[in-house]
Amino acid sequence: MIVTVVPAGEAGFWVVLALGLAARYLLRWRRTGAALLLCLPLVDLLVLGATVLDLRHGAAARASHGLAAAYVGFTAAYGHSLVVWADARFAHRFAGGPKPPAAPKYGRARAAHEWRIFRRTLLAAGLTVALVSLMVLLVDDPARTGALTAWYPRTAWVTGISLVVAASYTVFPKRPR
Repeated sequence: MIVTVVPAGEAGFWVVLALGLAARYLLRWRRTGAALLLCLPLVDLLVLGATVLDLRHGAAARASHGLAAAYVGFTAAYGHSLVVWADARFAHRFAGGPKPPAAPKYGRARAAHEWRIFRRTLLAAGLTVALVSLMVLLVDDPARTGALTAWYPRTAWVTGISLVVAASYTVFPKRPR
């Protein structure tokens, strides 16, 4: 069951986001659009709830349970910035809004941008580890939680890569040609 819940949650996030932006800009239903955008965290809660229910009903923890935790951690850390990003582009494309600014490409501005991404990645990793740890406590059976604890090094790798990228733009800033 949980194998289908995570992709459905990811698809649901983008569908609710698209519906919220369409209501806001295409139909000019500002309140309805705002209400739909405020419902985005409910998608995460549904994924998390389904994961907890699956584990509470005796399912052996699998990689997909950890993926659910990673999904919730990612959307909690990056969700707001994704909505702001999509909103700016949707407003520009469909409502005559100003062209959204591009991410900086060079120098200190680019380094600062990469450090902001690192902070979000660190937050996502922290939330993922916390949720995985809670699931391990919930299952309370080391024989059934190996697939969950495998998410600890994965999260460390992703965070480490983000740290290396941010540090590289600080130490070796890209310069315009």
